[in-house]
Amino acid sequence: MKVLVTGAAGFIGAAVSHYLLERGDTVVGIDNLNDYYEVSLKEARVANIKDKAYASQFSFIEMGLEDRAKMESLFAEEKFDKVINLAAQAGVRYSLENPHAYVDSNLVGFVNILEGCRHNNVEHLVYASSSSVYGANESMPFSEKDNVDHQVSLYAASKKANELMAHTYSHLYNLPTTGLRFFTVYGPWGRPDMALFKFTKAILAGDEIAVYNYGNHRRDFTYIDDIVEGVIRALDNNAQPDESWDGMSPNPSTSKAPYRVYNIGAQTPVHLLSFIETLEKSLGIEAKKNLLPMQPGDVPDTYANVEALANDMGYKPTTSIEDGVEAFVQWYRDYYNI
Repeated sequence: MKVLVTGAAGFIGAAVSHYLLERGDTVVGIDNLNDYYEVSLKEARVANIKDKAYASQFSFIEMGLEDRAKMESLFAEEKFDKVINLAAQAGVRYSLENPHAYVDSNLVGFVNILEGCRHNNVEHLVYASSSSVYGANESMPFSEKDNVDHQVSLYAASKKANELMAHTYSHLYNLPTTGLRFFTVYGPWGRPDMALFKFTKAILAGDEIAVYNYGNHRRDFTYIDDIVEGVIRALDNNAQPDESWDGMSPNPSTSKAPYRVYNIGAQTPVHLLSFIETLEKSLGIEAKKNLLPMQPGDVPDTYANVEALANDMGYKPTTSIEDGVEAFVQWYRDYYNI
């Protein structure tokens, strides 16, 4: 297949691109290489792809989703079979500081993706949603059948909006779309704004780590390889209409249109303090902790119910926290020569 991967210089996008290329697909990757976090890491991820034997199957274009003219030209010229949209302005806390960035990339940009798919006979659009859409919901584990109308950050609201927009295109234009709600992804080549990366950097430097909600958070930390497996399984199984869908008792995760929403998580929530202990053991250093109250826009716990993805596609996460954290630490020490 020829697959468009947006956000190809990102953490998940680069990992997904590697997988597709290894199995013989052709990948066109795009990314705007913005400076939300260190651009050099994004460039290194792309360079790592180009350094592999399958580099000839990969092309990379620096561009943003919000550039309508360029996006229209890209779709018209390349004629993609399928699209994986992983590009977005990420981060819950940053959305409190720079809301317009989320409108440009996550809303305007996503319309351009949908229009490109609609007008160019794309077989299936798989796109990144987020566990943050569950917002104020306290029913555990989070299920795709839960109500998700009470987001607590603009980032989360933009991801819920993507799901609504995708359903509209599935309904109006019979475009198969699958949304994936990712739960706290971590692992080698991860994002510097995420907890594991920030904690590792601070601990190795002898600095304090900021531990919000006094360490009482629980997060469904999900290793990158398990995330990629879920993305690829979703990509290879085009969303289908749910013939049993009932408008009198609607299932939010399916539709009479070819539309699906799935959780991707480890289904094993871990207390933040326990997660930090695992990192301390891997580093061989005890962290200096600054215990702080919960931040605006944050949620206390995340816990994924992945039954739907398991039943429909055989998804089964396999990486333990201990193995995943150790793999990240080894990568971090190697990448930064520490």
